[in-house]
Amino acid sequence: MNSPAWTIQKKRDGKELEHKEILEFIQGVTGGSVADYQASAFLMAVYLKGMSLNETVALTEAMLNSGVRYDLSKVTGIKVDKHSTGGVGDKVSLILAPLAAACGLKVPMMSGRGLGHSGGTIDKLEAIPGFNIHLTREQFIETLARVGCAMTSQTSLICPADKKLYALRDVTATVECIPLIVASILSKKIAEGTEALVLDVKVGNGAFMKSSKQARSLAKTLIQVAKIMNLPTRAVLTNMDQPLGYSAGNAIELKESIEVLKNEKQADLCSADLKELTIQLCAQMLELGKVTRNLTEGRRLAHSRLADGSAWKVFRELVREQGGNLEAIENPQAIPLAPQKKVYTAKKSGYIVKMNTESLGRILIELGGGRKVASDQIDPTVGLVFHQKLGAKIKVGEPVVTVYARNDAELDPLMERVAQSVQISAAKKPVPKLILEQIKD
Repeated sequence: MNSPAWTIQKKRDGKELEHKEILEFIQGVTGGSVADYQASAFLMAVYLKGMSLNETVALTEAMLNSGVRYDLSKVTGIKVDKHSTGGVGDKVSLILAPLAAACGLKVPMMSGRGLGHSGGTIDKLEAIPGFNIHLTREQFIETLARVGCAMTSQTSLICPADKKLYALRDVTATVECIPLIVASILSKKIAEGTEALVLDVKVGNGAFMKSSKQARSLAKTLIQVAKIMNLPTRAVLTNMDQPLGYSAGNAIELKESIEVLKNEKQADLCSADLKELTIQLCAQMLELGKVTRNLTEGRRLAHSRLADGSAWKVFRELVREQGGNLEAIENPQAIPLAPQKKVYTAKKSGYIVKMNTESLGRILIELGGGRKVASDQIDPTVGLVFHQKLGAKIKVGEPVVTVYARNDAELDPLMERVAQSVQISAAKKPVPKLILEQIKD
């Protein structure tokens, strides 16, 4: 058995690790014989030197086998999940899981917390008073069978090596690394028992993958590794050059998600991109799960289940099943937001031509809506509201972004950063497409 330092050195020097070497190192991460500083060094070595396809498969298998695998065979129906690589304002899962369940799929969704400047589904769910995101294996399976979807955090039983490395990646600047992303995503998804997977791979200034080339490489690697591990997978590349929907922040994103699920007029006006992406991803899941014959049928079914209230009904059942306060979601305006707010208004007339989405995500972290270190507690009440999106025509004095903060001391220094994150120009520029590309096996 090689020492952790030897394995780190070999990868540092750009050499290919053998399957056994990766397995032993990950077993050490799980068992505690590999210290956090050694795991961090390994992550940086992988970040700098990369991994071959064989190494990435070995890393995925090692992380998968560090814990248990859920057996969902007793749950009738096709199990299909979706995973997003992360962005600002991406609350799709809150709408998509109940929508896909309303369309006839079973959706076993094991989600993560915020990573870097991106928000996490689990953090958003915790904005629902009482919602239990720590389901046991039995609770997860029972909820999936009864409701059609279940949403839980990663337990200590599922991929414990990934849970440890995931936290270290967030604080060691090793998030944007394709082999680490692939192994983290697929190990959890296979362990949760899903039978097929749709990936929402974000690309743009608010994504971890800034270019289409990077995003395409990530998507193809995910699909290649998933195929080797017998998990049917497809990917959709979607734009993250602006926040998704009109909000960023856990409680306020929950409110927006409920508006979409309840078909409120506000959602049609302000959340068109969020609604469109949710429908598109649901259609992909339905086709992959063979509920519909093609994407056109899938979009039609998803639209109808959202419009007739079926998705909202499933969401209510999910919240009740997992201990959440139904009154809170029935009246989301009563969900508290941070007490201090300030509105950034346009200083000139023109068109919004650029939004620095990652910068806006970093501002949310400074407000307390994300983590600087793994142990940070998130304040669900802080957030940002985007009154205008890319391409919008705006006049002097009109609101652009509203910031909700705990106190004025936090607000004032951040407003200048908000102003720098939104560019207004006299000349209108084309708005990038939301759905950029679909990649299948």
